[in-house]
Amino acid sequence: MENIFDLTTQQLREIANSLQAKIEEGLKKDGMEISDIPTHITPKKDINDGKVLTLDWGGTNFRAAIVEFKGGKPFIIESKKKPLSAKETAGFKQVDLFNEMASLICSLETLDETVTQIGYCFSYPAASRLNGDAILLRWNKRIDIPDMIEKPVGEPLMLHLNNYKNIRTTFNNIKVINDTVACLFAGLSETGFDTYMGLIVGTGTNMASLMPLDKIEKLNSKDEGVIPVNLESGNFNPPHLTVVDYLVDAMSNNKGRQLFEKAISGGYVGEIFKTLFFNRKIQYDFDGADLAELINKPDGQPEDQVNAGQWIYDRSAKLVAASLTGLAQVLVAQNPEIKRICLAADGSVFWGKDKHNETYYKDLVAKELEVLLPAGVTITIIDEMQDPNLVGSAISALS
Repeated sequence: MENIFDLTTQQLREIANSLQAKIEEGLKKDGMEISDIPTHITPKKDINDGKVLTLDWGGTNFRAAIVEFKGGKPFIIESKKKPLSAKETAGFKQVDLFNEMASLICSLETLDETVTQIGYCFSYPAASRLNGDAILLRWNKRIDIPDMIEKPVGEPLMLHLNNYKNIRTTFNNIKVINDTVACLFAGLSETGFDTYMGLIVGTGTNMASLMPLDKIEKLNSKDEGVIPVNLESGNFNPPHLTVVDYLVDAMSNNKGRQLFEKAISGGYVGEIFKTLFFNRKIQYDFDGADLAELINKPDGQPEDQVNAGQWIYDRSAKLVAASLTGLAQVLVAQNPEIKRICLAADGSVFWGKDKHNETYYKDLVAKELEVLLPAGVTITIIDEMQDPNLVGSAISALS
């Protein structure tokens, strides 16, 4: 069986160059393939003390936590969660959602009058506002609460909480970021780097990085300093995809969108595998976790399926390395002084373990980066972080 998922170094360079061009295109005007959504929060790297309420809603569970900074280090002193998926929110209006969130927030025992700021990791398509809030553009992950679309995400929730029974404080500020920007913020505690990136490779994928305001041409800003840019890079349409990728796309509910995500993320690699072996008996809900299981426990499994599973998995890691290279090329073009880049990564696929209990995927990404990156430029992948969404949201609230 031929490995149709193999990519040469030259092809990976072409993918990196294509992404670079599309990121630069998205920095010039809206509506491009790569959205390059600016997040109007300049993160502080020297937060010494402070206690905030942090919220995290990504489509499955809603989490509420109290995060406290002591001597510059973040500590999650209390955290609670409840299911809040498409199933639980079916038929909801905004007020129903806010009531569900408020009931969990009220149950936090360490929430008191000293907590007046909220950091909210909201992992749905949203446009950042200058005040740190965000406007919901559309729902995904099968969530559907129509009366919230094209409205602010944070301020209405904060007002609802301030009028909710049993809330033991009054909030005066809320900052809204997505999970990739939260991951980026959480990595800022690492010192000695020229700039920072955030990466998610789990059920979906995305990247974010810090960029100078004057390099984001569509903002027409003459201000100095850097802000986070959420690429929404899962929508990248890279060269060198296979016919199998286009079949998976054709059968999806968002045909023509998120092709990069469909080639690499845990939500789709199982679909690639099932499409490749369409004439075999494979469980209908075979997913990324099942693919990892097949690779890690190959005994008794068909050899061609084990090999193909490994090829799909390896290609995913190589595509991630190519995308990081494309983003690095953008950052270096903006500032040739950039040499050392810190990468904060999150996601079940990226940090998955192989049969030897090694971080095979992360290590393969690192190996490919050594070949692909421009001369003299390095990307250091920092160790897996605990709860980067909560920590990053806390940093946004205190910035």
